[in-house]
Amino acid sequence: QVQLVESGGGLVQAGGSLRLSCAASGRADSSAAMGWFRQAPGKERDFVATIKWTTGSTYYADSVKGRFTISRDNAKRTVYLQMNSLKPEDTAVYYCASTRAFVQVAVTSYDSWGQGTQVTVSS
Repeated sequence: QVQLVESGGGLVQAGGSLRLSCAASGRADSSAAMGWFRQAPGKERDFVATIKWTTGSTYYADSVKGRFTISRDNAKRTVYLQMNSLKPEDTAVYYCASTRAFVQVAVTSYDSWGQGTQVTVSS
């Protein structure tokens, strides 16, 4: 099992930026890639981005492509989500998660989850 702790959420105006962090601990060999998901009130949890630990390869949802950037620091076992040009529709609880394969976009493909961090974008 991998333990995950997110941080960096908050309130920002439309057009602003935030950077989320996700620190991983526990069994490193059980995690091949990390993903970010988000869940707005009353909606399903949606895929945002994923990154492979070894190569740094990335994949994004169309809704965030060109605005969000996922990155990782292997030495710190931390994954980041830089969010620019934020829109009110980006408002959600953001979760990081660990998976054993890359590229995975389904919630069910991820086996460890963080507690989530709230991102609110005001218009």
